Amino acid sequence: METDERNVGSACDHAHHEEAGEEIIKVRERLSHIRHKLIVMSGKGGVGKSSVAAYLAIGLGRLGNRVGLLDVDFHGPSIPRMLGISGMFRFSETEKALMPHEYEDHLKVVSIECLLEDRDAAVIWRGPMKHGVIKQFISEVDWGELDYLVIDSPPGTGDEPLSVAQTIEGTRAVIVTTPQEIALADVRKSINFCHHLAMPIVGLVENMSGYVCPHCGQESPLFGRGGGRRTAEQMNVHFLGALPFDPRLVEASDLGHTLAEREKASPFTLALSNFVSEVIQRSEALAE
Repeated sequence: METDERNVGSACDHAHHEEAGEEIIKVRERLSHIRHKLIVMSGKGGVGKSSVAAYLAIGLGRLGNRVGLLDVDFHGPSIPRMLGISGMFRFSETEKALMPHEYEDHLKVVSIECLLEDRDAAVIWRGPMKHGVIKQFISEVDWGELDYLVIDSPPGTGDEPLSVAQTIEGTRAVIVTTPQEIALADVRKSINFCHHLAMPIVGLVENMSGYVCPHCGQESPLFGRGGGRRTAEQMNVHFLGALPFDPRLVEASDLGHTLAEREKASPFTLALSNFVSEVIQRSEALAE
């Protein structure tokens, strides 16, 4: 009887290892069709990380790149609402895979919210569950050929960015901060997190660097000035630029569309264009 139990246990373990091996092969096969993988990180919340991730993905797509935007902020997903995306994923019987939402011709979007029947439901998961879902978002989603996969992670250095680093080989970090010291202190932890995991850093972007009055054009610092550049220099990280605060960005996100759709030459969109160009140049340089 004991022998039989051991045999059954051994068979179950063997089946589990085979299944895990197949999933790893599937993940690697999907990733082989994605050239650049970028995780957008921040040391703390409230710095506009998800907005930066969304606008980076949109900016890359509008330059003709094939882009995927993956939201792994399981407890507070904001990408679907920001982009006006709703509804569950479609399952393709042909591809035997989930089909991402198409936001624009060159941009595909995946978020945990698109797997929930109630978008206001609380997601109460521990680390192993999150790790498994991140693997499934790669292996079970038909991303197709992508030039860039932009990954929006929750703030801090917890389960989600760690799982991305362990699961998505070749991931590089784009780190978001604001100029004030409390944000910069936390962002230094994100930089050290990347160093510890040997994850290359594309660079640091300073968000909400100042407010440009739409009437007089005068710029006022909201949270100080130049902290992001100084931190980048101190930590030997490339500075990707500074994005000014624009209240219309908040309004547009609440309405489910992007500021760039309405405003072609605002201080924010001009700075965004420079930021996207910097990300492209750095990504290509790190890929060489």
